Amino acid sequence: MCGRYASIKAPADLADEFQAVDATDGAVQADYNVAPTKNIVTVVERHPRDEEGTPDLDTTERSLRVVKWGLVPSWAKDPKVGARMINARSESAAEKPAFRRALNARRCLIPAAGWYEWQRGENHKQPYYTHYVDGSSLAMAGLWEYWKPKDDPDNLCPDGLVTATVLTTSAVGPLAQVHDRMPLVLPRSAWDAWLNPDASGSDEAVAALLAPPSAELIAAMELRPVSPMVNSVRNNGPELLAELAPADVAEPLQLDLLAE
Repeated sequence: MCGRYASIKAPADLADEFQAVDATDGAVQADYNVAPTKNIVTVVERHPRDEEGTPDLDTTERSLRVVKWGLVPSWAKDPKVGARMINARSESAAEKPAFRRALNARRCLIPAAGWYEWQRGENHKQPYYTHYVDGSSLAMAGLWEYWKPKDDPDNLCPDGLVTATVLTTSAVGPLAQVHDRMPLVLPRSAWDAWLNPDASGSDEAVAALLAPPSAELIAAMELRPVSPMVNSVRNNGPELLAELAPADVAEPLQLDLLAE
């Protein structure tokens, strides 16, 4: 699964990296401990609309937008359900009522510096941090939705609510030693196909991207143990990314054996 990650690059830098327009309006800051229900940055690609709301089907615009982490389906009666929908399994998203419409028409990328996962042992729960060695952003595959209450007499939610979920898949290679699931991370070569607003979730190019990442992609990542400070959402700073000393790791991973 993916229940915590780091998002530390400035929106302007993310806009350059993802070739997108920055539409975040300064609404997010660097966050070393992104937790569910927080506002997060997503990358979406849509047909621009004129003042009357008519889309221009001949052009597309890729932009960074701020949404809330925890997908709320458009038909939900209560937006609190989003806290239970921070992840969607890539293997079954097309079949689940909460996710299938978004998979067909509202796919996004969720940039991350890296994500945290916990290795659970008999007497310990050791957090690990995974990121690209070269410092580039991970592009986690996501889905987004728009929700608006059907009855809002007090006008408490005039603009509606935009939310997102992170797709997950089977863990690959060394990552499987920590947890059996991981975020569905897409290579740069897949970004255009995934974000294409004219492709449905059943299109061959999109459906193929729901498979676990390649071994080559995983080989470009580093997996390291970090301090249990990340367990508390109150802790937030670069110290959360620091590698834990080997003597402080209860059950070190056998990374050298897997590399042979």
